[in-house]
Amino acid sequence: MSLIKITEADLREQVRGAARLFGWEMHFTWLSMHSPKGFPDLFLAHPEKKRILWAELKGEKGKLTPDQERWIQILRDCGQEVHVWRPSDFDLIVETLRK
Repeated sequence: MSLIKITEADLREQVRGAARLFGWEMHFTWLSMHSPKGFPDLFLAHPEKKRILWAELKGEKGKLTPDQERWIQILRDCGQEVHVWRPSDFDLIVETLRK
């Protein structure tokens, strides 16, 4: 039995769909060549819930780079909600965006 490989781009589109469903505004950098290395993939804001979160998207076996770990820690140190999401986390992603 072969499993379908879900890419980061596929996951991003799934997250975007869920985010829209639950009323989130979202930003992602389409081409990150001039952006800081390791900056999270997604910024999400929900004005009604007064909630902001950041998400780094990874494939199932993808590893965080040192620059990604650094940005995640910086944001968490600043009191931000930061997630590292993989395709297998989709139920958790939906629950996080729904609450």
